[in-house]
Amino acid sequence: MQKNILLLISCIVLTFSSTFAQKQEDLGLRALGTPPNPKVKVAWNRYYTYDEVTSICRQIQKAYPDLVTIESIGKSYQGKDIWALTITDFKAGKPETKPAFYIDGNIHSNEIQGTEVALYTAWYLTENYKDVKFIKELLQERTFYILPTINPDGRDDFLKNLNNANTPRSGLVPIDDDGDGLIDEDDFDDLNGDGEITFMRRKSKTGRYIPHPNDPRQMIMAKPGEPGEYELLGYEGLDNDGDGFVNEDRKGYYDPNRDWGWGWQPDYIQFGANKYPFSLPESRAVADFVMKHPNIAGSQHYHNYGGMLLRGPGSEEDAFTFTPSDIAVYDVLGKTGEKMIPGYKYLISYKDLYSTYGDFSNWMHAGRGVVSFVNELMTSYLLFDSKEGTAFGRFDNNEFYEFDKLLLFGDAFVEWKPFKHPNYGDIEVGGFKKNYVRNYPGFLIEQDAHRNMAFTLFHAYHIPKLEVLEVKSKSLGNGLTQITATIANTRLIPTHLAHDIKYKINPPNLITLKGENVLAGMLMENADFGIGKEIKGFPPATIAVENIAGMGSVKVRWVVRGNPKNYNIEINSAKGGLKTHTGTIQAE
Repeated sequence: MQKNILLLISCIVLTFSSTFAQKQEDLGLRALGTPPNPKVKVAWNRYYTYDEVTSICRQIQKAYPDLVTIESIGKSYQGKDIWALTITDFKAGKPETKPAFYIDGNIHSNEIQGTEVALYTAWYLTENYKDVKFIKELLQERTFYILPTINPDGRDDFLKNLNNANTPRSGLVPIDDDGDGLIDEDDFDDLNGDGEITFMRRKSKTGRYIPHPNDPRQMIMAKPGEPGEYELLGYEGLDNDGDGFVNEDRKGYYDPNRDWGWGWQPDYIQFGANKYPFSLPESRAVADFVMKHPNIAGSQHYHNYGGMLLRGPGSEEDAFTFTPSDIAVYDVLGKTGEKMIPGYKYLISYKDLYSTYGDFSNWMHAGRGVVSFVNELMTSYLLFDSKEGTAFGRFDNNEFYEFDKLLLFGDAFVEWKPFKHPNYGDIEVGGFKKNYVRNYPGFLIEQDAHRNMAFTLFHAYHIPKLEVLEVKSKSLGNGLTQITATIANTRLIPTHLAHDIKYKINPPNLITLKGENVLAGMLMENADFGIGKEIKGFPPATIAVENIAGMGSVKVRWVVRGNPKNYNIEINSAKGGLKTHTGTIQAE
């Protein structure tokens, strides 16, 4: 009897729980901005290996076949597929006919969370397509090309092997860094066998470092005139090749973000450059993909760290590629991004950070005519409620020690322990683990992923959208009719950046009146006074327009034989898409 009563109570509780959960959903008590019941269940509080990234991509594609395709665009040096997700509403048009937005992450091996942010974006777009109007319209009008990791070899090496927070930055093509005829022969050594590569320190009468008075884990410089206690010897390692140096020929080293075809400089000018632009298999595969998709009008490249929304130019020499009109577009986007991601700063690469030559984002802007940002993910402002000028300033290391103590309970730090080094003698080994400072602690991944994704979607919303606002006709007599159409770009980004126009990177916008006997076509300079010009080199039905400004419009005019009542106008724009617009012609 008692068992039956307990069973009945359990059934009632389960029924109530199920009903309550359903009521919550019915009442809209789910967390807003979060998919209510995702088909693809992913924990956004951890990092994923290459195989797991591949699995998540395949799961998203399988769950949403009408929104997603997946393809390998090439192989890494070690033979891993470089995956690209194409995300759009395929029922609303072919992906190549829509303005497109490009997203990638993890070009630098140790800057891993860019992959999670890119994956989160793919997941969020697909899971919210049904319920969020903004997302639905975005995928109906735009195409997203998302490449979660464009350095899969380096990503897996960082996650699975011995590294510190800053290594490997490169991919894994072998390089003889120290010029001794051997390759990658002097890498890190895990001296104390704890699975982490941390620092070595040694007590020394001539050392200039002391433990921080408030946290002895942290080493700080002694004040001028005061004695030090320790010297820092670098990261854990041995002199494996007997040349008197430690860790001097590690995996790599080159910089995959110095291998691109704009402003490239050799290694003696730009440290990390490889042999020539696009000399690496990964950058070559990605560049080929971009070249095959001229509809890419905006791009976002996820790096770390520092909480920055960076635009070019990468070097002062390339300042000419940014005109006032283009800078005005970047400014609106970047300053809005500062609002959307508290603690992040909208900055100019060479002015506010350092000069770079041959980097990907500069190639996208100057070489492909694409509005491009680099998001430097993770900032100390995510740790505590602190602003510049208060207790903690930007990039203040003290903050990371206190955050580890108060919120991570010491999980990010390896306590200093003694070790007998064959060359240095009695030393101590300790310090932060590789996944701290540059990369988020787990519980912060989703928050910053969502904010950066939201900025990216704001950017994507403002790539060109071309519409036919009105079409009017006027009889010219003798069976001839004048047709005037107003073509508008209803978004912020122009169809062609000024640098694009000057160097003719992309073809002009082509506006064609179809199905009529067209005798002449003109681009109007002043439609009210009938001032226009014919564009040579095209049939009279097709009018070439070099640019349609953001939030701007142009007027085009045709003279046709007959008196058509309806129009059929095709707009073919590299960055604004290919679409046919139909409607009724209004009489002037």
